[in-house]
Amino acid sequence: MNVNLNNPNTGANKSVKIGFSWTTFFFGFFPAVFREDWKWAAIIFMIEIIVSIPTLGFGFSVIGIIFSFFYNRLYINDLLKKGFVPGDDYSANALKSKNFIV
Repeated sequence: MNVNLNNPNTGANKSVKIGFSWTTFFFGFFPAVFREDWKWAAIIFMIEIIVSIPTLGFGFSVIGIIFSFFYNRLYINDLLKKGFVPGDDYSANALKSKNFIV
């Protein structure tokens, strides 16, 4: 399920998926980099590095799997804090039903 978010101050529009992040599952911190979400890209990358050292690289994929369950929620909450608002009634209702801060 995708929601549309608009920033009335900058005119930026974003379409964001609610729920499990398959891209984070397969590619770790790279989806955050492509979304220019530098804070979470750095956090995920640092945790992957820290966990990978004692596990000989196995921990890198485990962290990607863990973050895939809640990264989209973190990203949407950050966008809402930056001034984005739901772009339509469907998006507003979807965010309210999933208990996002709107």
